[in-house]
Amino acid sequence: MKTEHTDQAQRPLQEELNNRKTDFEKKAPEDKKKIYAEGLQALAESDLIKNALQVGDIAVNFTLKNAAGKNITLYDALKNGTVILMWYRGGWCPYCNMTLHHMQKALPDFKKNGASLLALTPEVPDNSISTKEKNELEFEVLSDLDNTVARKYNVVFKLTDDVAASYEASFGLSSYNGNKNAELPLAATYIIGQDKIIKYAFLDIDYRNRAEPKDLIRFLKEMK
Repeated sequence: MKTEHTDQAQRPLQEELNNRKTDFEKKAPEDKKKIYAEGLQALAESDLIKNALQVGDIAVNFTLKNAAGKNITLYDALKNGTVILMWYRGGWCPYCNMTLHHMQKALPDFKKNGASLLALTPEVPDNSISTKEKNELEFEVLSDLDNTVARKYNVVFKLTDDVAASYEASFGLSSYNGNKNAELPLAATYIIGQDKIIKYAFLDIDYRNRAEPKDLIRFLKEMK
């Protein structure tokens, strides 16, 4: 589910993501493009989006450690205002790094509209710290080891064998995640109200599509 988007010309994150996608399609080997396309097709044929938590559902509470090892609890964060909850696949993912950068730029506007940002990743803490430092992030990056929270929100999936093998050969996914489960979360984004109800949900099987910060800001303004 996705809410109405802003005009394409006002969507700088998606434009950057699309440029990366176009570059990949031009330069990547045909076998890799085929493997990734088949992986997306398998997701499209699943019920993952349908089964994920949706607008109107109660957000599941959780406690995870941030990059400094401090426990962060969702319901505690909601006491201070609205929470934007987003998942990213890992610091190895260029689309994720682009998204984190744009979210950081939008952070002052999120705060101005009463929202904090929590970013969840299945990476082990050491890797989430490097991602946080690399992108100079000022919001919480939480390690969702083994996709425990992603599973509660029904946004986790198993990679196809071919995609898993490609990721392992290319950068060693298992070392990033600390397991050999070959699972990742959707690049999902929720806006959760202080009443613990999900108000906005961006769910897309294609990891190259992400919630646009300007869409989130506009939605936060409409919530007031």
